Amino acid sequence: MASTRNKNTPGNYYLDQKQYAESRTYTTYKHSAYGEAVSTNLPGNGLLPAQLPGNTMSYNSIDTESFLFGINSTNLTETTNKVFTPENKTLTPVNLYENGPIYIPEPLVIQTNQRPQFN
Repeated sequence: MASTRNKNTPGNYYLDQKQYAESRTYTTYKHSAYGEAVSTNLPGNGLLPAQLPGNTMSYNSIDTESFLFGINSTNLTETTNKVFTPENKTLTPVNLYENGPIYIPEPLVIQTNQRPQFN
C-alpha cells in the first residue's frame, strides 16, 4: 500500500532531520544555556555570589572534593602516602563600583548617652 501522508515525503524527512540536528547543536553547544559561561569571574562589589561549576575554580576539582570528603583515606589494600596538592585557578573579580576612602574622625569618641534607652 502506498503512503499518502505528508510525513513520508523526502522534504518532510529532511525537515525533521534538520530539526533534530539543530536541537542537538543547541543542547550540546559549550556556551548554551545548559553549558558554561564564556568568561568566568568572581563577583565583586555590588554583585551577589553565583553558582559556579567545580571545574571553574580548580583544575583538579574532583580530586579536591574526594580529598575533602575523605574518599580513599582508609584504603587498606594500597598504602600510599601521597600528598594532595590542589591546582586552583586564579579568577579576577568584577566590581560594579569602586570602594572610596573611609573617613573616621580622629580621635573617635562614641558617646553612650546619645542613644535612646528602652526600659
